[in-house]
Amino acid sequence: MTHRISRRSATALGITAAAALGVTSCVPGEGSSQSAEGSEWSTTSLTIDWATYNPLSLVVREQKLLEDALGDTVEVTWVQSAGSNKANEFLRSGSADIASTAGSAALLARANGSPIKVIDIYSQPEWAALVVGEGSDITGPADLAGRAVAATPATDPYFFLVQALAEGGLGIDDIELQPLQHADGRSALEGGSVEAWSGLDPIMAAAEEESGAQLVYRNVDFNTYGFLNATEDFIDHHADVAQAVVDAYEQARTWALENLEATAQLLADAAGIDLPVATTVIQERSNLDVSGVPGDDQLAVLEAISPMLSDSGDVQGGAAAVEKARGGIIHDAFATAAVEKQ
Repeated sequence: MTHRISRRSATALGITAAAALGVTSCVPGEGSSQSAEGSEWSTTSLTIDWATYNPLSLVVREQKLLEDALGDTVEVTWVQSAGSNKANEFLRSGSADIASTAGSAALLARANGSPIKVIDIYSQPEWAALVVGEGSDITGPADLAGRAVAATPATDPYFFLVQALAEGGLGIDDIELQPLQHADGRSALEGGSVEAWSGLDPIMAAAEEESGAQLVYRNVDFNTYGFLNATEDFIDHHADVAQAVVDAYEQARTWALENLEATAQLLADAAGIDLPVATTVIQERSNLDVSGVPGDDQLAVLEAISPMLSDSGDVQGGAAAVEKARGGIIHDAFATAAVEKQ
């Protein structure tokens, strides 16, 4: 596969020596307990997720960008999201203020009443595909009729599966869906309790390398963007801290694009996978070189999948609820400000 990460211009990225990760003077409140305006931060705590499907979260966490930016008076608590569905559970329950999902999962959650908005885009990945075991007779979506297939509901791999089935002239009712978390889907495939799995990187890439798993159907257009989401309450009442988070993410993006090998090593360490597997994920399937500002590109993707969500039965309000959610899901002010600082 060709290398998917292109270099943005120095002007667009703002890549200078001063923008290297070690120099972070542009972050509000860095090294103090105060915001850029000199007042105290609006909260004393921040709970935020990290996820192996979100490489920028690994950089922010490892480099302690938030801890440095927010100072001693804001306690930063990190929680791991095993999948978009878990991240959405954190946000809905109040167990996290900010968490990362696929765009499709964010839209589904908001359509079902979760008051979240996307405040930054962390990647445009090809992170989902249809996976089978070595020697399988399944060659594409049409072969899944009547087969047991693992997928994690309310995540991009699930929506990938639904779209892939449609390409094969099938619907979700034509298969035996096994609703498993991503890692459990891999285990079920390798244990023989399912015949296919709609997988997620880096678990999927590890299965290829370690177990001989095969990707029998890929379609990058069926993968939605990586959304960094915040609750509306946090946006409304703690905008200063939300801005610091997005600033840190944009710093992490600049560093990651300049240090792809080191970013792959962070992923290898966090996910417990071999470095070559992590390198494949970072350099071939994770496009970090996208604008962090959510906008028309993301709305176009969400509009394309909206009919599928409306018809799925997973949204109580149907098409009207999906359309309303799509119209209010974006909050671009923090990312716009962060990009201007770079």
